[in-house]
Amino acid sequence: MTGYTRTPNTLKGALIYFGAPMLIPIPNIIVFQYNPETMSRSLTPWQPPTRQTSLDENGVIQQADLSNEQKLALSQPYDPQETFSLDLILDATDALEKPETHPVAFVSGVADRISAIEMLMYPPGDSLLGGLLGTVAGSVSVSAGGTSIGGNIAGAMEQLERRQVPIVLFFWGPGRIVPVRVTSLTVEEQQYSPLLYPTRAKASIGLRVLDLNDLVRVSGDPASGAAVEIAKACYLFTRGQKELLATANLANSVESIINMMPV
Repeated sequence: MTGYTRTPNTLKGALIYFGAPMLIPIPNIIVFQYNPETMSRSLTPWQPPTRQTSLDENGVIQQADLSNEQKLALSQPYDPQETFSLDLILDATDALEKPETHPVAFVSGVADRISAIEMLMYPPGDSLLGGLLGTVAGSVSVSAGGTSIGGNIAGAMEQLERRQVPIVLFFWGPGRIVPVRVTSLTVEEQQYSPLLYPTRAKASIGLRVLDLNDLVRVSGDPASGAAVEIAKACYLFTRGQKELLATANLANSVESIINMMPV
């Protein structure tokens, strides 16, 4: 006899970060400890320019060329801008019950997971700490007359030059795998360990979907090229599923039309 569970296994959402400087980037997967109960999603279509008007010498309102306005009224050169907003709960309580098998959680609570999410907003590459300190040390010179700040300003600017933020995939089941950029992050730390590392927190994350116009390769970076191709494939795959589901809705439309007919 085959048994069925009343609580089926549910996939976990995740943020997949492509940041390894390799020919084929190895992803760093941040799996959600708990799937958020709700998630806000918004789509904002491209807005045509507002109508241009002017006043003639008699103070009469003159409209611009209406033919151009009519062409732009229904134009849609880009996909709608899609954004997500979700809250993640991070809790180290279960891990702290077995510190021998969870040494990272025993020492730092959920700080490692918070940091992993925060690093999605930083450009990949070498640590900036050593280079920044070296630049500051080289720019400050001490003389008998006092301290002066000078040196190579152009060199400092070159040292602080930043690369693009990493490409991140938002995984929400097989029906939604889209490349995103983290646009906002608010962390509410709720409990702390004796060392004041957070052991429980809520992370509110804002994401913006990157469309094909956003996904461009970084010149001279082979890792960027591979990550971009993966991101484009995921975007097109999710877009194709939307179109397929929209077509499947025709069956509901036919049923609705039939129900509208008088009996």
